[in-house]
Amino acid sequence: MRDPRMTQLAKILVKHSTKLNKGEVIYIENFDTPDEMTEALLEEVYEAGGIPLVSQKSWRVLRKFFMGADEAAMRLIGEIELQKIKRARAYICIEGHDNITETSDVPSEKMGLYTEHWWGPVHGQWRVPHTRWVKLRWPTRSMAQQAEMSTEAFEDLYFRTCTLDYTRMSRAMDGLVKLMQKTDRVRLVGPGTDLTFSIKGIPAVKCDGQLNLPDGEVYTAPVRESVNGIIHFNTRTIYDGRVFEDVELTFRDGKIVKATSSDTGELNRILDTDEGARYVGEFAIGVNPYITKPMLDRLFDEKISGSIHLTPGSSYDDAFNGNRSRVHWDMVLIQSKEWGGGEMYFDDVLVRKDGRFVVDDLMPLNPENLVD
Repeated sequence: MRDPRMTQLAKILVKHSTKLNKGEVIYIENFDTPDEMTEALLEEVYEAGGIPLVSQKSWRVLRKFFMGADEAAMRLIGEIELQKIKRARAYICIEGHDNITETSDVPSEKMGLYTEHWWGPVHGQWRVPHTRWVKLRWPTRSMAQQAEMSTEAFEDLYFRTCTLDYTRMSRAMDGLVKLMQKTDRVRLVGPGTDLTFSIKGIPAVKCDGQLNLPDGEVYTAPVRESVNGIIHFNTRTIYDGRVFEDVELTFRDGKIVKATSSDTGELNRILDTDEGARYVGEFAIGVNPYITKPMLDRLFDEKISGSIHLTPGSSYDDAFNGNRSRVHWDMVLIQSKEWGGGEMYFDDVLVRKDGRFVVDDLMPLNPENLVD
C-alpha cells in the first residue's frame, strides 16, 4: 500500500509548485526514486489534465556513463535531453541518493564535459529560465545516516518539511523581501567571518515551495565587485560528489583571492573553472523551522533556520548581478547559537543575532511562528 504522504507530496508538487494547467507537458525526471512516488505524480498530472513525460535515471548507471563518455557522447545526450525539456512547460525532479558520493571518482574533466554539454544547456540555459520547475530529494537511508537519524525519524522530518504550510511561510517572508529591497550594505560577523557587500538595486526573491522542496529561503545577489572580507563556512559542502570541510574564502573587490579547505587544491581548481567562479552569484537567508542542522545535502542545508548561504558562481536571472559561470556552489554558514552564533546587519542595523530575527517586521520568520 502506498504511503499516503506520497499522495500529499505529489499534490503539492503538481498544484502548488508547478501549477500545472490542462494540456501542458510536464517533464518528470526521477533519480533512484520509488515507483510508487512516480505513480502518485502521474495520478496528479492526469487529474490536472497534463501530459507527462517521464524519465527514470540511476546515479550508479550515470556514473558508469560519465566514466566512459567522450565529448561526442556527452554532446549527444545533452542534445536529446534539451529537446525533451523544450517540449515541457513544467518540470519536476526527485533525486534519491543511496550514495551521495557516487560520482566522486569520476575524473574532473569528465564532469566538465557533463557541465558543458548536458547540465549547462539543458538546465542552466533552458530549464531554469523557461519552465516552471521544482527539485527535491527523496529520503533514503543514506540521507538518514548523513542526518545522523533513524530512517523512520528522517522520513518523518522529510515529509514535515516538504508539506508544511508554505502559504503561511510565504506571507511571513514578505517583510524580509521588503527590507532587503531597501537595503544597500550587508555585513556578516561571526567566528572567522567578517564580510561586507552591497545588495542595492538587486531584487530579493522568496522561495516558498515553488522551486525546491523543502523550501524556505529568500535570496538576492551581491553587487558583483562589492564583496570584501573573509567568511568561514561551518558546514561541510559537496560539489560533483566531492566533500569539502572548513571552507574559508577571502574577497577583495568581489573576487575570491584566497580559498582554503580540507582539499584546498580541488577547491581552487573548481574556482578556476572560469572567471565568474571566483565571484558571488547569490546571497540567501534560510528560514525553514524544521531544518536545524546540516546533512550534507544542498537542498536541505541551504534552508537551515538561522543560516545564510553565499554562492561562488553564476547568479539567477531574477536576481542578476552580471555574473555568469558554469559553477553555482551554495556554501552554508549557520549563525545560530549552537553553531557559534553571529550577527547580520543591514545598513548598520542589527537584523538577526545568533540565528534569530530581532526586528519586529521579521519576527514572524522565527521558527516558533512558522509551525503550529
